[in-house]
Amino acid sequence: MPTIIQPAVKRISEPKVGENGYTGFFPGKIDIFKAGAQPFGSDTKPLTSSIQLEHDVEIVVRDGARLYIDVYRPVDSTEQIPAILSWSPYGKKYSALDMLPMTIWHSCVRRSELSGLEKFEGLDPAAWCPKGYAIVSVDSRGTGNSDGHIGLFGTQEAEDGHDVVEAVAKLPWCNGNIGMAGNSYLAISQWFIAAQCPPSLKAIAPWEGLSDLYREQFCRGGWFSMDNFDLITKEILRGKPSSGVEDFAEMYRRSSTANQFWKDKRVDFSTIQCPVYIRGSDVSNLHNMGSIRAWLQIPHDKKWIQWGSYQEWFELYSIPQSEKDLTLFFDHYLRNVSNGWETDTPRVRWDALQFGDKEPIHDIILPDFPVPHTDYRELFFSAAGSLSSVSSSTVDSVSYNSEDRQSWVEFTHTFSEASRLIGLPKAILYMSCDARDDFVTFVILRKKDKNGKDLMHLNFPFERTPIKSTLDIDEKQQHSVNTHFGQMGILRASHRSIDHSKSIHPQFPFHPHEKEEKVPPGTIVKLEIGIWAMGVDFDAGESISVRVGGKSHTAAEFTAWSAPRPDHELNKGQHTVYFGGEYPSSVILPYIGKP
Repeated sequence: MPTIIQPAVKRISEPKVGENGYTGFFPGKIDIFKAGAQPFGSDTKPLTSSIQLEHDVEIVVRDGARLYIDVYRPVDSTEQIPAILSWSPYGKKYSALDMLPMTIWHSCVRRSELSGLEKFEGLDPAAWCPKGYAIVSVDSRGTGNSDGHIGLFGTQEAEDGHDVVEAVAKLPWCNGNIGMAGNSYLAISQWFIAAQCPPSLKAIAPWEGLSDLYREQFCRGGWFSMDNFDLITKEILRGKPSSGVEDFAEMYRRSSTANQFWKDKRVDFSTIQCPVYIRGSDVSNLHNMGSIRAWLQIPHDKKWIQWGSYQEWFELYSIPQSEKDLTLFFDHYLRNVSNGWETDTPRVRWDALQFGDKEPIHDIILPDFPVPHTDYRELFFSAAGSLSSVSSSTVDSVSYNSEDRQSWVEFTHTFSEASRLIGLPKAILYMSCDARDDFVTFVILRKKDKNGKDLMHLNFPFERTPIKSTLDIDEKQQHSVNTHFGQMGILRASHRSIDHSKSIHPQFPFHPHEKEEKVPPGTIVKLEIGIWAMGVDFDAGESISVRVGGKSHTAAEFTAWSAPRPDHELNKGQHTVYFGGEYPSSVILPYIGKP
């Protein structure tokens, strides 16, 4: 049953014909797109076979709410076929052609790679209907003309997903086998729905999906940020006059700690039974640890993880191998094709970022993740900003202005030989704040070249971008979509408590976030901060630095739609980092050998 805490709800705009792909409400209407058609323009992907679209098919879920789906399937198919669901509140006809122009460089996805029939972040019917699949695009609860209001993830949406999966499996054209696929929201929803174990859900492919709305999106480390969800609410979400969307800023105001509302937004991976093809990457500021936790906690061996190095929409739509791998996966589990997926596909594939103007190393086959026998090298903060294998016997300290994004302290290690770091880093810090009884710490790992200059990673292949070098990207062009600075950890000092029994790994402590333990001004406290998973290579002479500050160090998100946070949540004054003696501040890095 859904959580009993009544959520605050924010009104959303009604759907309008011509906006966000909306064409009106037409239950029973069928359109045929002929082979060769380009419904959304002569510069888009032409259809290679005819596709039938059934608009606004009604599904009634267990509480009587009516949800509506669009069904794309091959015309005149003579056999029952499997279906792949695309589940989100973004509007079932809201396509990548609608969204990607809002992003820098259109995320390097060409219009010619999209038909416009795809739900944004979902599979394109133009590619999948010719393979003998139906693509089902869902308007989740509260979206479009579906009943209710939009509740992101959690039990309510999971139960809705279970009921829709089972209803689609019973449609006369379906062979009873259902899959799910897609990025981001379309990936996250798969975790929650699969955890309900609908019998007809035979396989899922969650590519870049967070797993805990509190810890991985809105309240990472106890620090609240709307991230880009205000943009989504104002520009994308649409529903009936009676609809709305959960108001996360208000829910955080009501409870800044993890109450039942927030706990319901965390996936229980232990119940997922179907095969899973996971993708994640270093470059996502949202989805990194959801993919890692899924890999570690899904309790069966029919799971595969592939760690990429490019932005998720580009990997889904613009890398041909992505479609080939997904086809092998779904053909095996939804069409019962013996194609070697289980025997020939490596369980763990990883990309290693190089940063700067070097392309990443792709598809490194690993025996597992974390890599067995990883050498977790602890490097201690030392005088003059260095990292040392031995902690100093004397106590020292450095401070930064927590209100200034350009103020931080930094400690650096230079590699004497080529080294590969793949795994989970962790920072252990001893800190104080004189101005307030609480503070938030941001830690980022930066790669530096042989001259000590900070490097960034480009989230697309260079040949698909308008630049020749990362040096060509000025600060105004640096966005989370196209650039990655390094892996980060965040922790609010009052949320520093750890429940080791729930930690997925010693390198990634689990903070319950159930209570606040304020820190008297000037008091030194120990903070263990899990840093998100990384895969980076270093040449001899290159360096890694640990940068500690009072502001987020990552590239910009879509923040123009969001109001400033209240003063009591913000950092104030000087923060001090102590090291040496009884305060052995350090970073622990996952070294797996030479590249």
